[in-house]
Amino acid sequence: MAEERELDLNRETVRFIIDKAHEFHVKEAVTIPEESLSPSDDWAMQVLADHGDDPSFQELHSTINDLEPDQQVLLVALMWVGRGDFTLDEWDDALERAKDAWNTRTAEYLIGTPLVADYLAEGLEQFPNAED
Repeated sequence: MAEERELDLNRETVRFIIDKAHEFHVKEAVTIPEESLSPSDDWAMQVLADHGDDPSFQELHSTINDLEPDQQVLLVALMWVGRGDFTLDEWDDALERAKDAWNTRTAEYLIGTPLVADYLAEGLEQFPNAED
């Protein structure tokens, strides 16, 4: 039997981020390509810069930026689990990789990930709900 894991991240904050990401990504003008055209392209930053004055973007960006770095690491690892890059059994590996990759542009990385809201929701569903 797999080890039961707990998510040390406020679920309400994650749900808020999911809601804001859905709200931002469904806007007609927001188009985030699935992949960059070349490894040197900073396409996510370019696309997101076009939306810097959008209230949904600003709220989502500031919510993620206001998290402590360790909480941002958890959020990235959660997104990776939801996306299928890691299984819940590989949670420690996901955390280690997210910790190694952490930088001050975590908000941009997450917001620039297509389907980030769906991935976070899927990742959240994989953790037992301590409130149940």
